[in-house]
Amino acid sequence: MDGNGRWARKRLQPRVMGHRAGTRATRRIVEACGELGVKYLTIYVFSSENWARPILEVNALMDLLVEMIHQEVEDLMKNNVRLKALGNLSKLPPRTLQELEWGMEKTKNNTGLTLNLAVSYGGREEIIDACRRIASEVQQGKLDPAAIDEASISKHMYLPETPDPELLIRTGGDMRISNFLLWQIAYTELYVTPTLWPDFGKEELVKAIEAYHSRQRRFGKVLEG
Repeated sequence: MDGNGRWARKRLQPRVMGHRAGTRATRRIVEACGELGVKYLTIYVFSSENWARPILEVNALMDLLVEMIHQEVEDLMKNNVRLKALGNLSKLPPRTLQELEWGMEKTKNNTGLTLNLAVSYGGREEIIDACRRIASEVQQGKLDPAAIDEASISKHMYLPETPDPELLIRTGGDMRISNFLLWQIAYTELYVTPTLWPDFGKEELVKAIEAYHSRQRRFGKVLEG
C-alpha cells in the first residue's frame, strides 16, 4: 500500500496525514473485496524494515493501527469479516498488540472475507522462523529431514491455512516485491499501478482484477490451444 508519504507531500501535509488517508483507502478496499466476493485479502501494514523509520512516525503508525482496529471492528462484524495478523507481533507495543488480539478474538467466528494484516512483517524473517521450527522438529525426532517438502515448509509459515495469493497489487509505481510473502508469491500475478494508495479505490481494484483475468496462468506449463 505505497504512496501515503508522497500523497501527503504533494498536499504540503505531514506524513501522518497521508497514513490517515491510507487508512480510509483500506476501508474502501476491504468493503469492495467483500462486495466482489474476494475470500482473502492480505495488506502490508508495517514491514520489519519500517521499525527503522523516525520514532515519531513509528509511534504515529502504531497509534493509527490501534485507532483503526477500534473503529472498524463493528463494521467488520457487520460485514462478516474475519481479522487475522501475520508477522513478528512480539515487537509491537503492548497497547497495539492488545488491540490487535482483541480484534482477532472478536471476529474469529466470522465466515466472510478473511482480512490478514501483515504487521512487523518480513518475508525473509518468516522463512527463517519456519526453518527454525522445522529444525526443532527434526532435532526432537518428530520430523524426518527426508520428508521435508514444499507442503511441510508451507505448514510452518505464519498463516498456513491461508492459500497462496493469486494477485499481488502494488500501488505507487515501485517495481519491486519489498520482502512481502516471498514464499507464497512464487506464481502470483503481479499488478503495479502508479496510483498512490490513498487514491486507490474500488474502480482501481476492479481494473487490477480484470487484468488478472486477462492473463493465462501456466504455472511453468505449456497450455494447449
